[in-house]
Amino acid sequence: MVSGFLRRLLMSTGHAELQPEDARLAIASVLVMAARADGKYDAPEAAIIDRVLGKRFALNAELARGLREQGEEAEAEAIDIYQFTKAIKEAIPLDDRIAIIEELWGVVLADGERDP
Repeated sequence: MVSGFLRRLLMSTGHAELQPEDARLAIASVLVMAARADGKYDAPEAAIIDRVLGKRFALNAELARGLREQGEEAEAEAIDIYQFTKAIKEAIPLDDRIAIIEELWGVVLADGERDP
């Protein structure tokens, strides 16, 4: 599933080609990327991502965890962040993108440290 997702992102030329689940997976991937940016990715950060995904997409804990795990896999296979941010930009309205940035900061600051 993740390889198909990455292929769709790389080949996408327009809004219509992306499916709603692609945008969800792109958001999960960016949240994971933010959590891993400081070189430390632990259970509390994963739990925050699960809560964010659960709330944003009305998912129960198991489904949110599954989406995060798919995001971890996609992020690990990704070349860069652009493919995810492009999908988010194409599929998510501006107001929701602002909320996603706020959620990203929540993940970045989850460990209580501002790391460059």
